Amino acid sequence: MISRDYYKRLLDELIKDHKMVLVSGPRQSGKTTFIQDYAKKFTNSYYFNWDSLSHKRVFASDPYFFEKMDRRDDSLPIVIFDEIHKYKKWKNYLKGVYDDFSRDYLFVVTGSGRLDISQRGGDALSGRFFQMNLFPFTLSELSKHKMTLKNFIGSPLQGFDINPQKETRDIWETLSNFGGFPEPFIRGEERFLRRWSEGYTTQIIRDDIRNMLDLKNIDTIEVLVSILPSKVGSPLSINNIASDLQVSFETVKNWLRILDAFYIIFSISTWTKKVSRSILKERKLYLFNYPDIEDSSIRFENMIALELYKTVRFLRNGGYGNFDLHYLRTKDKEEVDFLISLNNKPLLLIEAKFNETDISKSLLKFQRYFNVPAIQLVNREDTYRVIRNKDNSVLIVTAHRWLSALPFRT
Repeated sequence: MISRDYYKRLLDELIKDHKMVLVSGPRQSGKTTFIQDYAKKFTNSYYFNWDSLSHKRVFASDPYFFEKMDRRDDSLPIVIFDEIHKYKKWKNYLKGVYDDFSRDYLFVVTGSGRLDISQRGGDALSGRFFQMNLFPFTLSELSKHKMTLKNFIGSPLQGFDINPQKETRDIWETLSNFGGFPEPFIRGEERFLRRWSEGYTTQIIRDDIRNMLDLKNIDTIEVLVSILPSKVGSPLSINNIASDLQVSFETVKNWLRILDAFYIIFSISTWTKKVSRSILKERKLYLFNYPDIEDSSIRFENMIALELYKTVRFLRNGGYGNFDLHYLRTKDKEEVDFLISLNNKPLLLIEAKFNETDISKSLLKFQRYFNVPAIQLVNREDTYRVIRNKDNSVLIVTAHRWLSALPFRT
């Protein structure tokens, strides 16, 4: 088993303040294994799974069943609620649990749907929780050495070449071929990946989405999911998809929101602040299960997107700043694949180029405009160039060399 130590350290940080911690992420990304392993450090622990019929019976007879847990000593117990968001009244239940027992227990809630609930005043759990995302394996998680956050913010073009290149290349290739979901990644077999991937999508759509939301047109949603790999990396036209599927714009928009909520996709918005003729509404879409993308260059961009998205979410979860991920695109078709912002200001520009080492003209232009570091990530081995751009520099480097050192620690 691959120990997910960086996530454990983050959970240590979050749980010590006696807030309820909501751990969410894609189905089969390893949440249950992770949380059961994490619970071993506690002398007193109780694991509850809403998908277990016997656990539901216990819950039905006594919703505060954990009070009857026999303890080994007087240390603080941890209570884990897995998939309890499938219970219709889960928010109000957890509110009561937190209000009555938060001083006497530690509570962790895990689930395959998004648990990052709005913290507006009207929400039952407002002010009672911290959120944490657990994603499939990424290169930066599996690599040994990381940039410090100070290094990442202050000088991201330096201090990154700290991992053995052969190791990071091998991990990157395995991720490209089999994705980061633990089971197919560890098995490393194409036939198993195909079986797993087909069952994975069907299970989410026909079990999770249909059962929880009582949606009609499940067959059409499956068709939508099947065409999404061809939409990755380009500004998404909901109108075109609606026309292809012969449904309304609002229907497709709602379906995409649901697919995002169940971690089939994630998307990033355009950065529009002080950018003339910027595209305003269209988002770029990416997949968590990216081996379904046949085009190698698009899969490469998706892998980079997930590495960056994971880093941004991890840093936000840890309270290190208002990090976010965007892209740049104007009506004149000038585009930069990724812009990382910190506290609503551009921090770093990143371009993904599968084979091209010629520098992107748009990257040069927007770097001069924003006056921030810029990186062009390529899939070619042994690439490392630094190109002057007036008062700045652009780093052109093999992708796995830089991505492996992304900050992933508290």
